[in-house]
This record gives sequence, C-alpha cells and structure tokens, in this order.
Amino acid sequence: MNIEELTGLPPGAVDHFRGEGIEELYPPQAEAVEAGATDGKNLVAAVPTASGKTMIAALSMLSAIERGGKALYIVPLRALASEKRAEFEAYERFGVTVGVTTGNYESTSEWLSTKDIIVATSEKVDSLVRNGADWLSDLTCVVSDEVHLIDDRNRGPTLEVTLAKLRKLNPQLQVVALSATVGNAGEIADWLDASLVDTDWRPIDLRMGVHYGNALNFDDGDTREVPVKGSEKQEAALVRDILEEGGSSLVFVNSRRNAEAAARRLAGVASNELTADERAELAALAEEIREVSDTETSDDLAECVEGGGAFHHAGLSSEHRSLVEDAFRDRLLKVISATPTLAAGVNTPARRVIVRDWRRFDPSAGGMAPLNVLEVHQMMGRAGRPGLDPYGEAVLLAKGHDEMEELFDRYIWAEAEPVRSKLAAEPALRTHVLATVASGFARTRQGLLEFMEETLYASQSTEEGRLEVVTDTVLEYLESNDFIERSGAETAENEEPDDAAGAFTSAAELAQREQATVELRATNLGHTVSRLYLDPMSAAEIIHGLEDADERPTALGLYHLVSRTPDMYELYLRSGEDDQYGELYYEREAELLGDAPSEFEDDRFEDWLSALKTGKLLADWAEEDDEGVLTDRYKIGPGDLRGKVDTAEWLLGAAESLAAEIDSEWTVAVREARARVEHGVGEELLELVGVRGVGRKRARQLYEVGLETPADLREADKGVVLGALRGKKTAENVLENAGREDPSMDGVEPDGGTHDGVTRGSSSGSGGGGDGDSNADESEQDDQASLGDF
Repeated sequence: MNIEELTGLPPGAVDHFRGEGIEELYPPQAEAVEAGATDGKNLVAAVPTASGKTMIAALSMLSAIERGGKALYIVPLRALASEKRAEFEAYERFGVTVGVTTGNYESTSEWLSTKDIIVATSEKVDSLVRNGADWLSDLTCVVSDEVHLIDDRNRGPTLEVTLAKLRKLNPQLQVVALSATVGNAGEIADWLDASLVDTDWRPIDLRMGVHYGNALNFDDGDTREVPVKGSEKQEAALVRDILEEGGSSLVFVNSRRNAEAAARRLAGVASNELTADERAELAALAEEIREVSDTETSDDLAECVEGGGAFHHAGLSSEHRSLVEDAFRDRLLKVISATPTLAAGVNTPARRVIVRDWRRFDPSAGGMAPLNVLEVHQMMGRAGRPGLDPYGEAVLLAKGHDEMEELFDRYIWAEAEPVRSKLAAEPALRTHVLATVASGFARTRQGLLEFMEETLYASQSTEEGRLEVVTDTVLEYLESNDFIERSGAETAENEEPDDAAGAFTSAAELAQREQATVELRATNLGHTVSRLYLDPMSAAEIIHGLEDADERPTALGLYHLVSRTPDMYELYLRSGEDDQYGELYYEREAELLGDAPSEFEDDRFEDWLSALKTGKLLADWAEEDDEGVLTDRYKIGPGDLRGKVDTAEWLLGAAESLAAEIDSEWTVAVREARARVEHGVGEELLELVGVRGVGRKRARQLYEVGLETPADLREADKGVVLGALRGKKTAENVLENAGREDPSMDGVEPDGGTHDGVTRGSSSGSGGGGDGDSNADESEQDDQASLGDF
C-alpha cells in the first residue's frame, strides 16, 4: 500500500511520513489498515520487532485524532515512555500535541486534557482511573505496547485490569494491542473483540542458529565458520567475527555479575576495531558516565566504554542506562552485555544477538532453570535494524552436539508460550478489587464479579468457581482491615424456609438475592489506600506499625516498617549476614514497629532481617553516608540505591497520609523521616535542602560554617557563602533561591568561614524578600554530580 493511499489522517501527516522516507507501508502495516486500524476498529498486531508496530499505532492514533478524539499509548517502562515521546513529538509540526505522564500516582494530571496523544505507563493509567481523571472519558483510542507483559506476575494484572476498565469507561473505545511475541494472539484478540494481524514478516532477514565448535549452524541448514581461537570464549569469537564486517553485538547473560565480567572481556575485543575518532568520542562518553555517580559501578562502566563495550542491568542508574543505550543506537558502542531487562522494549537493535545464558537461577525450582521461549524470542528479536544492517542474526551457544539439538528444539523451532493472566494471584487481586470498588466500577459483589468477567483471566479460566472463591477471600481481607464495608441485605440464615423440602431451594434463592443486593463501599481509609496506589497489605502493615508505637518512632523504625511491606523489594541476606543483622535486631529491637516474629520462625524471621537490612541502608543514606560507600557496603548498584530511596520516599509519603487518616500522633515523625530519605540528610539540614539548588553536600558545607536556615542565607556574609560553596555562580543561584534581594557575588572574595557565618547588617548585602523560586541558572554543578546532590 502506497503512503498516498492513506486517508483519514490529520493534514500534513502523509507529508511528514514521506519526509521520513516512508513511501510504502510494510505488509503488516497495510494489513492493519485493511483490518480497520484507521477506521476505529480493535486490533491485535503480533508483528516481529522492527517490522512496523509503532507505525500501526501511529496510524490508529492519528486517525482517531482526526475524527475529533484523543489517544493513549500505554508502555511498560518509563524509559520506553521517553523514547516514544521523542518519536511522537515530531507530529507536533502538523498540529498534534503530545504529553507524557509516568509518576506521581496521586495526581490526575489534568494538564493532559489538552493533549491529543498521551504516553503513560500502565501503573500511571491505573492510578489515573483510581483518582478519577475526567479526561479519560474523552479517550477514543488506546494502544497497549508489549501486551504480552500481561503474562508478567508483577505488572501483568495492572495492565489487564486497566484495559478492562478503560473499555468499560468508553464502550466505543478502539483498542490496539501490539507485541512481537505472543503464542496465543488469537485468544488475546478474542478477549478484546479485535481483528488479528499475525505475521512473521520482517523488512530484513532474521537468521536464528546455534554456535557449536567452530561453526554457526542456522535454522535453514546453512553454516557459517566462526572459529574460536585458543582460550577465546564463544561469545568473544562471535563478537569479533561480526565486528570485522562492521556490525554490533548484544550479548545476553543471566546475572549482573556475569554482565559486568563479560563486558570487560568483550570491550577488549571491540577495542581492536575502533578508529581514532571513535576512541576520542568514547573517552568523552566515559567521563560523562563517571560524572553520573562516584561509585565503583560508574568507574567500571566507564572503563568498559573506553574500549567500545558496556554492560546494562537494573543496578545501573537511569542516567547510565540512557547514555549506554544512546551510544549503542548510534553504533559508537560496539557491544553490550546485558541481563534480559534490555529486551523489555527499549529500542536497542544489533546485527548479532548472542544469547549466552539460556538458564538462570530460579528459587522455585531450587536451582538453574531454562528461560521460557517468549523471553528468548524477545531477546532474539533485537537482531537487525533496517537501514543499518543487511540482516540480523540471533545465536544461542552450545557446548556439545546434544545441547545444540536441544537448543534448536527448545527455542529455535519452538513457538512462544501462550500469554496467561496472572490476575487470580491474591496480591494482585486485593489491590485491584479495592480499586474497583473505590473507583465505583462495582458497587455490589455481583457487580464486582461481572466486572471481573470482562478480564482475560475470566476468558481463560477453566476452573469452575475459582474467580468467585478468590474474590470472596479478598473481600473478607479488605473488610477485616476496614478498607471496605458491606451493607444493604439480610443474610440467608436470618430467614427460614416454610418446610424442610424447600430448605435447599430457599437457601440458594436467598444467597443469590443477597449477592445481588449487598452493597460494597470503600471506607474513607479504603479510598485513601486506593488513591495512594498502595497494596492494601502494605497499608495494613503501616497502620499496625504506627498504632503499635508507644513512643515517637525513630527513622530506622519507620524505614524498617516500610521495608517490610509488599511494595518494597527487600535486599536479600548474603552468607553470614543473618548473624550480622540478627545482632543489629537485638541492639535496636525497641525501635522496630509491629509484631516481630520468633527467631524460630525461619522464613518470617529472615524476611524481618532482610527488611532490617533494607531499612539500615535507608538510615545510612539519611545519615549522609556517601553513595560510593553505600553501594560498596551493601553490594548494590547506584540504580538499586536510587530505587530503594524513591520507593521509601513514596511509601513514607503514603504513611504520612495514612497517619493523618487514623489520627496518629506520629504524623510529624513520618514526615521528617520521609524528608530525610528524600534528600539523604540529617534532621538538622532539612531546612537548607528546601532551598532549590542545595543538595546534601552543599547543605552540609553551609551548615559547617554556621548557616543553618534559609533566613541565615539571606543575612550571611557573602564571603562565607562563597567559601562554603566554592563557585560564584552556584553561590548566586543559592542566595537568589533563598530569597536574597542582592545575590550578586561581584567583587566578593571567599572567606574560609567560621562556625558563626551569619553577619547581621553586613556591608556585603543582606535582607529578605526576593523571589525564592526565581529561574536561576543551575547548569554549574561544581563537583557535585552524585545521587541527591541537587
């Protein structure tokens, strides 16, 4: 189909696509148009990576906008939201506006009501529904990217329920679901009342095979000689081979440690193929990476980058990951070794994808277990980028002939597993049942069950009555914790049948009548929990802990409390740490909130100590320990530290709201603990870090010369401020943001400072007033580029 044949798009859209070099639609895109994508029809597109899924989404959304509607694009990751925003913002040149929202689960983001295309994570969309964002009812098209993630035990239920709620809010809503790897695409299409485009067409060939010995054996019977030289490892030989013809490589391994070790080796291979210009660019990139954080991980990554390689895993900070991904897309980096997180949707194609590790540790299996086919195919689909690569290759590694045959049978020739709903798992169900009641989607038990019948789980369930049983179990839990109330009907046992013969029939009739008439209502506490986007079990744990406190809770006590909740991923205990944290427990037992398990309850006590380790990490951060010290002490990456800090800040903010809801006397203690973990500072620095541009390091520098409050900054001798901050532009910005009328540092010399830096009526200028929110230039970062410095 020629691009000129498209109709129903905003004026200028076709010209835009032609300007992007698109003259003709790919066959899957043309098939999607013929199936009604541009006419508002529901569609499931099971299309390989790099075969035009995003264009299918774009045509669907743009045609909906031209008909006067609004479109929502749901992504699984924040990083993917940023990527799609950059792509869709190009449409603004022909009048289509774009907005992105991924955080702040208590906000309805009303500013998005003016946007034509909204990009959001499934969790954010779920929170918008819970908080009653009015503009959701204006949606006419929703695109669900990577819809196979409904199969994910943690995030899948949110996507599933969100799609069901959006369809109930907007009965005429067009739903477009996209995935490269769905084993049961027809079943997903039936659930969504959608047409199906299911194809393996790709714009460039993808060859899949297994490397064994000195040869790459492909699924079509061809072979390619790739000799392994001396002590060289298979993946190094494969990377060297593809680099010699100008291609890049992605190597998937099963752990962070393996990713980092492989990156060091493979950077040595890539280094041999670098030009002088590339070496200079990589040296500059390495410096950028070192500036992100002062941690060992940052240094290790920078060293790899200098050689043309990198590692990628969840322990990296978001800044690290973005720098690596961008440089790899630009083909400046030649090889990345990664854990499977990189296969989760971010656009990082390579000419050759090497799946080195096809097993990983699975606690439920008690050891190493094979990856599922869907996950391996998701990795393999990263191979080959149209316009840069003449082909793509996806390679598994075998040590023997039997293993080679096993890999062909297990992965190369296998179909991806069917996507199965995980909604019936109780942790997911208690969250979504409460939200469904609190947001008014169901007001009776029968109405709740009818809504649940619209989910994928209901369409897939073969166990009679299973959904009803687990729903009732969750309702009982929510009622016992005062999150919901039931009212409006008498129970069957309050009525007696006229005779024994009619007893069974009458009881059944009464039960049915009760189900139809008993009302479900979220309590004020239940509404608060749902609005805060908390797992109800997390809320119950926090409430119980606060009610248990006889004295003002300490920061460690509160950090341990939120670390025990299901919403926090605890640090696990390494070998020998059960004794270390057992001793800490007995030392600080009086500070810990709630009912401690007995040390003889092995699993519960280990969870308690894991939460204590996590709480101690947060307490150390709030005591201003350096980022590098913490990542080394707790054997984590900077991304892990950032994640724990962000989650604790969110949970403590929620705890503050819950404390107010239950009239707890410890609201202020919770607020201070949240502020301390947010900024990574002691209690005495909280006022200073409230000044824009003052982070933990600058606050400590100011405090040590006697400047303790914004008022002090407005009256202090400028030389003392300059001496503490060591940068004129920085000092001017800080003083301006503190509200100083004359923040200029012209002619001011730095003073070494004393512990009495406040000079009343100083000739260097003082006084209050001014606009503390002025748009100061914050580009000068001095030596403070680590987590929490700003």
